Amino acid sequence: MRKLPTAVRLALATMAVAAPLAASATDGYFSHGYGIKAKGMAGASTAMAADAMGGANNPASMAFVGNRLDAGLDLFSPRRKVKREGSAGGMLDFSVDSDSTLFAIPEFGYNRAMSPSMTLGVTVYGNGGMNTDFEGGQLNCSAAGGPPSANGLCGLGRLGVNLEQLIVAPTLGWKIAPDHAIGISPLLGYQKFRVQGVHLFTQLSQSPANVTNLGHDEATGYGVRIGYMGRITPAVTVGATYTSKMNMGEFEGYKGLFADAGGFDMPEHYTLGVAVRPVDGILVALDYKKIKYSGVGSVGNPSTNQAPLGASGGPGFGWDDVDVFKVGVEYAASPALTVRAGFGRTDNPIQARDVSFNILAPGVVKDHYTLGFTYAISKTAEISGAFMHAKRNEVTGASFFNAFFPGMGGNETIEMYQNSLGLAYGMRW
Repeated sequence: MRKLPTAVRLALATMAVAAPLAASATDGYFSHGYGIKAKGMAGASTAMAADAMGGANNPASMAFVGNRLDAGLDLFSPRRKVKREGSAGGMLDFSVDSDSTLFAIPEFGYNRAMSPSMTLGVTVYGNGGMNTDFEGGQLNCSAAGGPPSANGLCGLGRLGVNLEQLIVAPTLGWKIAPDHAIGISPLLGYQKFRVQGVHLFTQLSQSPANVTNLGHDEATGYGVRIGYMGRITPAVTVGATYTSKMNMGEFEGYKGLFADAGGFDMPEHYTLGVAVRPVDGILVALDYKKIKYSGVGSVGNPSTNQAPLGASGGPGFGWDDVDVFKVGVEYAASPALTVRAGFGRTDNPIQARDVSFNILAPGVVKDHYTLGFTYAISKTAEISGAFMHAKRNEVTGASFFNAFFPGMGGNETIEMYQNSLGLAYGMRW
């Protein structure tokens, strides 16, 4: 068997070490885009064949990109804040920012033409964003059954979670006609999770020993993504993808926290996209994505469910399914320079009733704005960059402490805004 080029083997080794650092979260806990080029267009990529990130975007696109390698790094900075106001006598009031504010998100893609109509490649990418780290010691929770020096949820020490997901997507692209292709990416998933500071939740669990401060637990699983891309006219290209739920093993260490005894599958989703070239040098891309968070009990079950934590049908984060709309514009400013801009809007998956649980994971941003560029440094190599700003958004709801002390727990507000800046290197041959 022919060995992969040294650059490819080095990039894969780097990803194996660095990818678990991924922590992007704009469309819920999905990234606003995969690949620096897509990120510069707010993630609009379903009908575009721009790089070897097709395993994360549209597997069919790989049939059109030829021999190619892409590797990049995105610096992602989410800013999260939580506060509680109006509790009886201010006893449970607090306000704190998350100390985890910068994450490095690597990406990698490789594609090779096996024949004029078939390509084989691999894309490696990450999800995350449920990564928070709040200082403790703000509250005296003795009256609520907690410690005299407690965090915002009346637990000991620091409060927060860490979720890291890595997906490896071997990808087959096949041109079924000169301007039409289909593709498939088996998805191989790895994830790890840790939570700290939710000691009060042990009183609500069917397995109190498996709730909090147990270090990282790991799980693996699988799924599949299929896609189609076709040029309908010389100026119009369309694309569509479907991604199955990724069936992940349970987090055994946290079977007393997550519904279904530690279940945490990755949700089913699908996308539709169109790319139009109204005039030479300008491309406009539009995407629609549906993410079905409600199909994963630990994510979608309402936090108000009456079953114990960890049980079948037990409380979850209460995330709704979301509709995501993206539009991106690309302009060829010169033979060497292409510039991009984009806007994306997603539903907020979190309702007011679930604010307390989502202190751990305040994924409430809705609107994001992006800029990007690609500069050709030779006939076969290029540098791309992208910047994203997600506007501040917040959700306010009654504290779950009102269930223990009716009318005395006050209201909680979770808020977040985000910035990211990334660079990537691409080469073709």
